[in-house]
Amino acid sequence: MIGHQAARWDEMREAALRPLAPSGRAFWGIAFVLGLAVLWGLVAFAIQFIEGLGAAGYSDRGFWGIYEANLVAFIAFSYGGALVSAILRLTQARWRAPITRLAEAMAVFSLVVGMLFAIVHLGRPDKLFQMFLTPQVSSPIVWDFVVIATYLVATCIFLYLPLVPDLAVLRDQADRSAGWLAGIYRVLSLGWRGDPAQRHALERGINAVAIMIIPIAVLVHSVLSWAFALTGRPGWNSTILAPYFVVAALYSGVAMVILVVAGFRHGYRLHQYIGIKHFRYLGYLMLSLDLLYLYFTFTELLTEGYVMSVETAPILESLLIGQYAPMFWLFAIGGGIVPLLLVAIPRTRTIPGIVVAAVLVVLGMWLKRMLIIVPTVAHPLIAGAWGTFEATWIAIAITVGAAAAIPLLLMLFFKFVPILSIDEMEELAQ
Repeated sequence: MIGHQAARWDEMREAALRPLAPSGRAFWGIAFVLGLAVLWGLVAFAIQFIEGLGAAGYSDRGFWGIYEANLVAFIAFSYGGALVSAILRLTQARWRAPITRLAEAMAVFSLVVGMLFAIVHLGRPDKLFQMFLTPQVSSPIVWDFVVIATYLVATCIFLYLPLVPDLAVLRDQADRSAGWLAGIYRVLSLGWRGDPAQRHALERGINAVAIMIIPIAVLVHSVLSWAFALTGRPGWNSTILAPYFVVAALYSGVAMVILVVAGFRHGYRLHQYIGIKHFRYLGYLMLSLDLLYLYFTFTELLTEGYVMSVETAPILESLLIGQYAPMFWLFAIGGGIVPLLLVAIPRTRTIPGIVVAAVLVVLGMWLKRMLIIVPTVAHPLIAGAWGTFEATWIAIAITVGAAAAIPLLLMLFFKFVPILSIDEMEELAQ
């Protein structure tokens, strides 16, 4: 019995360390394609820096668009990853161990990529230092920076603390093979020995950060929404916008966790440790958030449609029956109703069905961010023609490059740390 358990733990360690082994053609082929996409985005950004935001399709009557949608969307992915892991840790869900590291790593890298869109949108990103020297405290943009920076620190700590015992495993292995990483692992493992006192201190630290990260993440998306709502523009000036943003972030973030878990499960053959149970539980969470988000959407449309104020009526009409109606109904059906049915119906509540639902949610919620931003910006505050925002290849290349950067960073990250939490899986298996 003891020998069988030891063999099982050896198999689990081998699976957790599998990405650290020499990579094959598939890994380098995928990394090469993703790297080309990132390089394409960097070239596009260099051209935009020289020519200005007009090269990306922005104008004085379309001054917000795809970059703002990307900023909100990518930070939302981070929110889902961080909260899924935090909630599972605080509730002591035993099934969490194989997916928490993927969720926590995704939270960090999607946040880093999302933050960069604030710089991408600046016409003069070289002047960013002025925000530190002469900040306008009354500006929501300054508070956006403060809370996002705080959230970044919290997510990095949240990723690092559970890594400490596993880094000690790598430290011990690296000492025997005398690799150049040995010194780094030795420093980062903080002298971990695994005694009860260290475990108690580590558990307290992880729980403290898990508790803190929930209100910080809520605050991040609340402040992001206030950057819109406090402008007073019709379509944004709503008291429901903050909770609307928070629920949207959770909804799309959980969907992105499903996609990341599915991708790395397939890529590193982790089927034995990440099974249908994990996808169904994540699918149930996504379904609940789907219902809540559809309710929020209906409530917003009902109140604005019933009142039909002069300011908001044109925007509402453009969404429901006007020029933006195809995009709106594509979001509502493809990003809301269809994923709901795929997860709710037992016949489609399979791993492929849940993954398809998650893809639809991610695409639909990105489209919804565009629908929150573009119609309101395009609507003239005084009589006149509507503005437009049409993304050029510059904006598309930067968006594609940013999207490719997240899986690329995850692939590179897991070349140096275990993809599964060895310590947690062994502890929960006892």
